[in-house]
Amino acid sequence: MNTTDLPDRIADVEALEALLSTPSPALVDALARVPGDLMVLGVGGKMGPTLARMAKRADPGRRVIGVARFSEPGLRQRLEAQGIECITADLLSREALAGLPDAPNIVFMAGRKFGSAGSEWLTWAMNAYLPALVAERFAAARIVAFSTACVYPFVDVHGPGAPEELAPTPPGEYANSCVARERLLQHFSHALGTSGRLIRLSYAIDMRYGVLHDLAQKLLAGEPIDVGMGHANIIWQGEANDWILRALAHCTAPTTPLNLSGPAISIRAAAQGLARRLGCTARFTGQEASTAWLVDCHRAFELFGPPQAGLERMLDWTADWVQRGQASLNKPTHFEARDGHY
Repeated sequence: MNTTDLPDRIADVEALEALLSTPSPALVDALARVPGDLMVLGVGGKMGPTLARMAKRADPGRRVIGVARFSEPGLRQRLEAQGIECITADLLSREALAGLPDAPNIVFMAGRKFGSAGSEWLTWAMNAYLPALVAERFAAARIVAFSTACVYPFVDVHGPGAPEELAPTPPGEYANSCVARERLLQHFSHALGTSGRLIRLSYAIDMRYGVLHDLAQKLLAGEPIDVGMGHANIIWQGEANDWILRALAHCTAPTTPLNLSGPAISIRAAAQGLARRLGCTARFTGQEASTAWLVDCHRAFELFGPPQAGLERMLDWTADWVQRGQASLNKPTHFEARDGHY
């Protein structure tokens, strides 16, 4: 992806999903270095469908398998129409995992965040127990696993962000269950020699959800915006998909973490930019804290180059999208939470 390939506006969901699944030439080259079937575990989430479609578009002759419960009506049929082989399975079942085909390339996306408060046991099962099952079952594969920037403690908003070496000591049960996910994958990687990457992703932006979508919805509703968590890293989801798939060519044994996002933004400044585009007034509550969940992504930039979709373009897209009443997933990011409760 480069800036000349990006449209001025995104017309509708069909155009959005096409853009989110457009592979870069660099991804085509990277996948050529990791031959064999590619399986996406947890393909039914927010990013899974466009990531799987991107993999298929990058290498149409490759077998791309998507595994999920497929509770969303029509999702399985849409993926199959795009050439993705779909398998319905409960990944918490050892028997279901045993029945999956072997694949040398795994993108492990399954996990739980929203609704964690009140059913923490399921959050830990999905974020800690399941990774152990997957690590045992696919010990011979490359495993690129989704993690989160929430594994870090808060860091100074005036610094470079948390580096991969910083000890993961976060607040809240959700974030600690994500530390457990990483530790279990690391354990089995050390014990079994499995190569992989732990992708510490921060806030991928899709027109239907994400930090900018949350801000725009609040602005249109006339609600004040809490700036206590005054800064965040964001990245266009199309680039996040591309980089995560390219990480298959940059796995390490034992597995290692990789921060993946774009430069940090000011929540206040982003809201003001959206308000100008939407023709409304931004109202704020709270005061920016001196710390936030921020990550240093220089290693990702060294591997994949700098992000091509910048903040101004994403603000343009978001304002246009919400102003026209286009689709929303109605899944707030809760980016403003500082206590780790979701």
